[in-house]
Amino acid sequence: MAKKNKKDKEAKKARAELKNKKNLEKAEVKDKKRSKKLNSEDDDDLDIDEILENFRKEQELFQEVVVTPVKRPSPRSNVCMVPNPSHGKRELLIFGGEYTNQTSSTTTFYNELFTYSLDTDQWKKITSRNAPMPRSSAAAAGHPSGVVLIHGGEFSSPKQNTFYHYSDSWLLDCSSKEWTKIDQKNGPSARSGHRMTVWKNFFVMHGGFRDLGTSTTYLNDCWLFDITTYKWKQVEFPPNHPVPDARSGHSLIPTQEGAIVWGGYCKIKAKKGLQKGKILTDCWYLRMKSDITGIRWERRKKQGFQPSPRVGCSMAHHKGRGILFGGVYDYEETEEGLSSEFFNDLLSYQVEANRWYSIKMRPQKKKIVAASKSAKSKDDELVGILNDILQKANLADEENEENESDSEIEKELHRLDEEELLGHQQKQYPVVAQLPHSRFNAATTVVDDTLFIFGGSWEYGERDFSIDSFYSIDLNRTDGVRVFWEDLEEIEKAKDQGLEEDEEEEEEEDDDDEDDEEETLDEELIAEMEDDKQEEEEQEEEEEEEEAGPEIPDPRPWLPHPKAFETLRAFYIRTGAEFLQWAISNNRSAKGKHLKKQSFDLSQDRWWERREQVRIEEDKLEEMGGVENIIERDSSHSTKRR
Repeated sequence: MAKKNKKDKEAKKARAELKNKKNLEKAEVKDKKRSKKLNSEDDDDLDIDEILENFRKEQELFQEVVVTPVKRPSPRSNVCMVPNPSHGKRELLIFGGEYTNQTSSTTTFYNELFTYSLDTDQWKKITSRNAPMPRSSAAAAGHPSGVVLIHGGEFSSPKQNTFYHYSDSWLLDCSSKEWTKIDQKNGPSARSGHRMTVWKNFFVMHGGFRDLGTSTTYLNDCWLFDITTYKWKQVEFPPNHPVPDARSGHSLIPTQEGAIVWGGYCKIKAKKGLQKGKILTDCWYLRMKSDITGIRWERRKKQGFQPSPRVGCSMAHHKGRGILFGGVYDYEETEEGLSSEFFNDLLSYQVEANRWYSIKMRPQKKKIVAASKSAKSKDDELVGILNDILQKANLADEENEENESDSEIEKELHRLDEEELLGHQQKQYPVVAQLPHSRFNAATTVVDDTLFIFGGSWEYGERDFSIDSFYSIDLNRTDGVRVFWEDLEEIEKAKDQGLEEDEEEEEEEDDDDEDDEEETLDEELIAEMEDDKQEEEEQEEEEEEEEAGPEIPDPRPWLPHPKAFETLRAFYIRTGAEFLQWAISNNRSAKGKHLKKQSFDLSQDRWWERREQVRIEEDKLEEMGGVENIIERDSSHSTKRR
């Protein structure tokens, strides 16, 4: 009897779930039909199902992966851009995107895959039979196993009267450039504007929104894609556990213990039947566990300097920090419309310190690298010291393994030398001192300490301009922006046109308001005096803070500290032995080559951890002494100074 009741309950539960699923599907179809009906006034626009069907037919024409060298991708925005995650592969991957033609006011979506090789400076266009459908604003991330995962995104009819959101997931093999669709019925729902990152064997995906034409839903769910099973799993949190508000267009960067979520955008209820946009500036830490039932959210308190509110500025991860560029803030000017402020600043978020810092471009300085015959001897000396430490601790490898690990260290040091020389010798593209033009939704990512910025959008009135551009910034020196290409012609025209219109409006207003000027003059003068006084007080407070001591607290003061103008290579040669001792004390089970590799990783992490503070010290030294040239000397032949 008990078994029968249990079966009846399970059957009843299954019927209820099936009924709910059918109701949701019906509601979706109903919203889609209602949206088409509302937008049916424009007879020139094509049906979205017809457009998608045409694309499917075109896709059938591709029977293999076709690789074509190209000069560069055509203009587009809202692309997926990730570095090739395969070890030692210095390559960028760009997929999808959209472009709006200002003349015809039509939007085109893409499903092309582009690769850019940093070593050969070569773009390639890759098409294949089974590529995902055209889309923009999808989420993507790369896994060290050599695959990239893409989920969701959006598509619209040419005149953007109807929208479609994808719910599919695709894996890209980064070596063969072949696509594989993930077939799973109970995976994440359709969405765009969501974000994705990687933690160990999981892809982590969060948030996004879904627009059905008549309503917009923002999401706060968290999903994991297991690279070992190729399955999605939703993270369930306890009922009373605090979770971030629903959002899209936010930042999601990985950490050793999980992931950081910052900012984003959502809509909240304003009046009956109306929604108002809200820009978020909160920060959350997703503490990951291999057992997903133990995953928890932790809200982070705001400390020190904070970025001004903005959206469309997704962060790129780099060595324990996030690098944020640009964004836009919409504020209400009149009841009839919005006015927007666009940004082009570059900011750094230090994960461990939970603090924000501004990154400024430095003037370029000629660097003279003195020829050093003893560079090899210094490398050999460091290798000898590391081997002696391992021998004394009885952790040395066998002779073959030891020689192999020594050559790996020498190879890594040689790579740092090459990067340093390439950074100064690469002159085929112009380098400018100012940051790129203000914009939002630019695609950003980091490869080998270099930040790449692709495209982005800028608005004037109701017109949206896609910025056709590509830049890079050396995060080590930050001494300029390398401009691969940049087309700002349409933006400059729009600005000139706007200035002319503003001048005409001002002349009209001046004619009408001449009689009122004298009455308001005193009030304006008083307001200006108050503003000046407030600015002076704020400036004094900032100066006091700057004089108060170290600007950036050190989370690990017991570790060696980089010196001003000291390269990563020089820092490792000076401190490698100390970091090896620290690696041994924290990893009793590890041996030789693994400990050497960890010592280098620890040294590199430490160098970047204190990079912002060292930068401040370097700026102070330059202000005091006017450093013109930086010279690396051969320290093996020391001479006395009289």
